[in-house]
Amino acid sequence: MLGSFRNGTEAGRRYVVRTLAFMSGYTAINVAAIFGAFDDLTSPVAAWLLAAAVSAPVIGQIWATLSFMRESDEFVRALIAKQFIVAAGLSMAIATFWGFGESYADATHVPAWFVYPLFWACFGVVAPFLRSSR
Repeated sequence: MLGSFRNGTEAGRRYVVRTLAFMSGYTAINVAAIFGAFDDLTSPVAAWLLAAAVSAPVIGQIWATLSFMRESDEFVRALIAKQFIVAAGLSMAIATFWGFGESYADATHVPAWFVYPLFWACFGVVAPFLRSSR
């Protein structure tokens, strides 16, 4: 990611800055939660506000990716869209498989928020193999 900051396009540099900004907030909230900053939440409203706060950077990251696509040339836009779609489909397939495993095979429950890191893991796996916009 930092290599694209030095050698990339203006759209790529904006993407890197946006990603670092959103993921810094995401990391800060989760680190605070890990160290017990929110353990005393007793109000359901406060708990939902925390859920919204930790979800906001995820929404921002998706916006940053879509903005990168919008600001890029046609080839990059088509390539990222293809990678995004394949990664989303693969993530849905894996999540569906695991969900049915939970229902029918007593697989360990995995929280729904794991779909987001699963998507980016799938994106990272498929991106090197999808290098054409066709």
